[in-house]
Amino acid sequence: MRGIIRQISLPRRLILDLMHASMGVPFVALRRRMAIAPAVEARAGCAQRPGWAAIFTKAFCLVARDEPVLRTMYIGGPWPHFYELPFSIGMVAISRNEAGEQCVLPQRVRGAEDLTLAEIDAQIRHAMTAPVSKVPMFRRLLGVTRLPRPLRRLLWSACFAIGRQRANFCGNFGLTSVAAIGPGNLDALSPGPYVISYGALAADHSIEVVIRWDHRVTDAAMIARALSRMEQVLNGDIAAELRAGQRPVAKAVRSVAG
Repeated sequence: MRGIIRQISLPRRLILDLMHASMGVPFVALRRRMAIAPAVEARAGCAQRPGWAAIFTKAFCLVARDEPVLRTMYIGGPWPHFYELPFSIGMVAISRNEAGEQCVLPQRVRGAEDLTLAEIDAQIRHAMTAPVSKVPMFRRLLGVTRLPRPLRRLLWSACFAIGRQRANFCGNFGLTSVAAIGPGNLDALSPGPYVISYGALAADHSIEVVIRWDHRVTDAAMIARALSRMEQVLNGDIAAELRAGQRPVAKAVRSVAG
């Protein structure tokens, strides 16, 4: 059957490169439904509600601050070793429409454990709405993607062999979700050691969270503890910060007849 030959767009070429880089990562997944009513209720009262992407980015970073293994990646060459980052670097998947095509581009968020939710949310929203040329991470990645395929693959291989560069381009974790579109969760791939995905919020204020991780770096017991700790952080530190941003309650003023 005769079909139509179409060019592969630049954003799609980037995904092809990232999936090629992810092929050698032995991912294992663990999913858990978290009860996060305190965080949900605190967010509902905020004057400016941060998105769930910002909330989960900071929650993971707060857990990783106390668990160095969550900031650790496996570097295979030229000699196998682990590389531990001093702080977390998250790669948040941003849904965009470029030239009429739906695509996903990763936005880097550095050190979210030391940022406010408003600051993290502003970075993510900027990446969602600003021109691609105005988002440094998009500009850098797409600049590499414009190169011929053999040169791109060579650069990616060199990047993954150097811990510092792998951290700059892939981070220690990725965050992705389709919750804004409807129910469902992702078993996503990434060149980084950790990928977090969350589903739609349920009526009972619970949410399913999935962590996929590089089994060379750690084991399931560590990830199970990390998920438990994330739930505590969401209902503790995150909920407290959200409450601090709640709308002031207007008090009724009783008139007194003179």
